[in-house]
Amino acid sequence: MKTTGGGSGQPAMSGLVFFLFLFSLFTAAASTTKQSQVYIVYLGEHAGAKSKGTILDDHHALLLSVKGSEEEARASLLYSYKHSLNGFAALLSDDQATKLSERTEVVSAFRSDGRWSPHTTRSWEFVGLEEGLSKGWLPSGAHAGENVIVGMLDSGIWPEWRSFSDEGLGPVPARWKGVCQGGDSFNSSSCNRKVIGARYYLKAYEAQHGRLNTTNECRSPRDHDGHGTHTASTVAGRAVPGVAALGGFAAGTASGGAPLARLAIYKVCWPIPGPNPSIENTCFDADMLAAMDDAVGDGVDVMSVSIVSSGKQPRLPDDGIAVGALHAARRGVVVVCSGGNSGPAPATVSNLAPWILTVGASSIDRSFNSPIRLGNGMVIMVRGKIVVCLRGSGLRVGKGLEVKRAGGAAIVLGNPPMYGSEVPVDAHVLPGTAVSMADVDTILSYINSSTNPAAYLERSRTVVDVKPSPVMAQFSSRGPNVLEPSILKPDVTAPGLNILAAWSESSSPTKLDGDNRVVKYNIISGTSMSCPHVSATAVLLKSAHPDWSAAAIRSAIMTTATTNNAEGGPITNADGTVAGPMDYGSGHIRPKHAMDPGLVYDASFQDYLLYACASGGAQLDRSFPCPASPPRPHELNYPSVAIHGLNGSTTVHRTVTNVGEPGAHYSVAVVEPMGFSVKVSPTSLAFARTGEKKTFTIKIAATGKRSRRMKRKYLAGSYTWSDEVHAVRSPVVVLVA
Repeated sequence: MKTTGGGSGQPAMSGLVFFLFLFSLFTAAASTTKQSQVYIVYLGEHAGAKSKGTILDDHHALLLSVKGSEEEARASLLYSYKHSLNGFAALLSDDQATKLSERTEVVSAFRSDGRWSPHTTRSWEFVGLEEGLSKGWLPSGAHAGENVIVGMLDSGIWPEWRSFSDEGLGPVPARWKGVCQGGDSFNSSSCNRKVIGARYYLKAYEAQHGRLNTTNECRSPRDHDGHGTHTASTVAGRAVPGVAALGGFAAGTASGGAPLARLAIYKVCWPIPGPNPSIENTCFDADMLAAMDDAVGDGVDVMSVSIVSSGKQPRLPDDGIAVGALHAARRGVVVVCSGGNSGPAPATVSNLAPWILTVGASSIDRSFNSPIRLGNGMVIMVRGKIVVCLRGSGLRVGKGLEVKRAGGAAIVLGNPPMYGSEVPVDAHVLPGTAVSMADVDTILSYINSSTNPAAYLERSRTVVDVKPSPVMAQFSSRGPNVLEPSILKPDVTAPGLNILAAWSESSSPTKLDGDNRVVKYNIISGTSMSCPHVSATAVLLKSAHPDWSAAAIRSAIMTTATTNNAEGGPITNADGTVAGPMDYGSGHIRPKHAMDPGLVYDASFQDYLLYACASGGAQLDRSFPCPASPPRPHELNYPSVAIHGLNGSTTVHRTVTNVGEPGAHYSVAVVEPMGFSVKVSPTSLAFARTGEKKTFTIKIAATGKRSRRMKRKYLAGSYTWSDEVHAVRSPVVVLVA
């Protein structure tokens, strides 16, 4: 809470009044622990088939056990989760939440914090180049996902744009059970055969921040921010020719990865009250969990969640997205989440549950060049001149706004060393450009060496076929997994730097107060942009293989990913260093390869419960008690292998399922991490039929050959099963510190 004191013109406060004022502050602070907060009470799976009314009655009964009356119990309930998981969100005091958590039927009771936030055309063509296709690749026909429904948890949608046209689409799938919820500037006619449903959730948000200020937001599924419209069009936007960002950049045809898929919108993110509420949104566990529960009940096939947690990562039982995703995965729904924008520092990746497909961000082969010709006119911090700024904390576009306010004619934004050559594109409010670390050093050297430094910003242009590409974005959050290092995160990387997609008409391209420009398409960066690329890939796989589990689809995407760039060399980081599994997981997605992976690593709901038991002793379902000695976390049948704290040697088991042709015969090739041996047994697998499973072991042992001068805290290798048609690759990572 921000407080301000009176100025010199304010009357002096008497001693008695001042004492009473302090006393009231003290008593208010002392009573905050007794005030009600939004808590989620998680009960695991539903015990048998129950009607929604019966489930609601059960939830009321639990609340009544800690509330003073039936009326108080019913008034405190915000959400009753009754489709895919059993639980509810309610206004509870800390003592009431503690009492409920002590009941045997309760898995966990945790606060619904606003710790979550969204993380912010050619990209699909570039994905095709990573497939080795000279003309790129976009899906067509049945594999474009026409009957697949993708649920978007985000800031809503601007449904009028051509990206969301239903022209030529068939009827809404008969299995769809969702609704088109009306509200501010949004009614049932806002939905169509493309945007087949829309809902909004803000009970937990309003419990924290008070009633929504509709000056800055729409109390409806309409997107006032732009983020949700951008991610939705990246997943499933229709092909729209002749579009470009502000200034004509990235001109061409914009299309989502699954342009015939249906969209279901679940608005869960809302503006943070403050002097500029348009800048950042917040999302609450209780609202998101209600949306995920409804999405499963509505009939979605894939959920795309470009939302991450800030601060310390919550335990699995206290993580609203993880809980919702677990029960969605049990029902075959693929949940794809962004990994976060807190890189390149290690151990920053978010959304760590193994039943979630977690995505990092990398570049595509497109840049926007704005040459700086050194000549005349450059004077640092002088009115009417070009100003050179260095990136640091705060918004990049905010720095441009300050330069404009100070009377500057243009801005040159220079990278610090950690960002290397990575140059994000921004719609500055004045002429400007961004330069790499090397270029800003050149400019500063020139300024310091000249008595009359000068510069001229030449006309900008879009450049494609930039090499090398992809390059890992420095902002992309890195591993290892802080909750369980034995599960490698992120899982894959996808395009997330300078991505063009649809935008909200209510939001300017910078979101800055005073920027009144309106655009239909905007370029932004983040793992929020890479997440929908992987979501679209999951949609395409769901369309091609409707009987595959969520784990099988995740496996296909991971084991067919590549660690090479489009030129055949290793993927690098923006600072020029060679990237590895802690940066990109299994590698960069290749959707066409994922359609036919050959083998998949499957996992069941029970496997995930056993994993949770082994990882922190979390019992995620009261009907499934944790065994005394559950399998170690790295024994989960995951498409990657990560070993933490290896002392001598360990043996890991994996099981693959043949999803290719009968009669397939695979042999294994191993790349050993430096200082460790990796032995796979058996070294060949023969499958008589499609659907057949085979189990093998991986023995990893220290050899003592690792140099003590090695600075890396992990060492990486891989093993690959190949039948001369498919290459099923899994990274092997040993964390040594």
